[in-house]
Formats: sequence, structure tokens, C-alpha cells
Amino acid sequence: MSSKKKIIIGTRGSELALWQSTWVAKELQRLHPLLTIETTVIKTTGDKILDSPLSKIGDKGLFTKEIENALLGKAIDLAVHSLKDVPTNLASGLTIGAISEREDVRDVFISHPQKKYRSLSAVPKNGSIATGSLRRRCQLLSLLPDLHIVDIRGNLRTRRAKLEDSEWDGMLLAKAGVTRLGWSDIISEVFVPNTDSPRSWPGSPCHRNPVR
Repeated sequence: MSSKKKIIIGTRGSELALWQSTWVAKELQRLHPLLTIETTVIKTTGDKILDSPLSKIGDKGLFTKEIENALLGKAIDLAVHSLKDVPTNLASGLTIGAISEREDVRDVFISHPQKKYRSLSAVPKNGSIATGSLRRRCQLLSLLPDLHIVDIRGNLRTRRAKLEDSEWDGMLLAKAGVTRLGWSDIISEVFVPNTDSPRSWPGSPCHRNPVR
């Protein structure tokens, strides 16, 4: 740790992003009790454009670029990101300083609260499942090609509200985010990755069943 007495953390403003940055701040405070830590919220391109699928926006660093600029401009001292949002090639002058211990890496199925399916296999043929992830879309269609996939954007609380107000059958989310927000009770099914079971969650479906 540097000799600085104050550290400013840059983060997105979603509930999950704030959970993550708060956790990092607490860990830093635990290790360095005399350090003053502040958090500043920075709105990114991905937070501003909510009416298009992420795969169609076509920009790099949708959830990191503005925060990277703040780092380069010395407005903040460090940033906290979900690693999935970090571009493969970082901007010159920046580096990944640390990676925290991973949460559960699995995906989960959240059923519509009025339909209460206990598993994805219970969703009827031509059912509607929401996801904002191209990777999860590919996996879904590889496993159940008759499903109708609905694109969904927004933070986790927004997605949950959209599901409850919809006629969809359910949605897919990362278990880590659901757990961190204390929503484990709404999980209908946790997917088991990379096993020989015919109902297991496919590993690399985009190569076997491309999205049309």
C-alpha cells in the first residue's frame, strides 16, 4: 500500500457494483485501519444505453471506459469491476492490481413468481426466458432450442422487477450477484456445469448451436 492517507475508489452505481466496492473498501480498511477510503460513483456507457442488447452496441469497455479515464486522470486511485466487464487489453498505464476470492461461478434459473417452476426443464415448449448475456443465450438454445429468448438489460433489481411485471417464464442470472444481494430464496435451479449429464449446463454451446 502506498503512503497515501486517503484512497478514492471508482465504481459503477448499481446495487451489485456498490456491494463489491464496499466489500473492497472494508477489506482495505481492515488491513490499513488508518486509511481514509471514499467511494465515487461513475456512470458508464453501458449504464446509459439500456435500449439495445450489449452484443449489438459494439463498443469495448462498456462498463469500464469512463472509470478508466477517471483513473488515468487521477480523479480516483483505484477501480472495482466485475472481471467479466474488464477488456482483454487494458488502457496503457493501467493494470489489474488484485483479484478477490471468487464467489460461486454458476448460473441460476429464476422462475416467474406466479409460475413457480422449480427447474428450467419444467418450462413448457416455446416458453420465454430472459437474459442479457449472449453466452447464456447460446447455452439456452443449445440445451432447449425451442425456447424464446428475451433480451433484458438493467441492474439486478430492475431485471427482477421486469420479470415480475412480464409474462415471461423466468430468467437467467449469475448466482454470485443473486447471492450478494441476499436473494438466494428466489433461485429455482442452480446449473451444474460441464458434466456428462444430458441436463447439464453446456460448456461451449456457441460452437455447436449458433444463434440465428
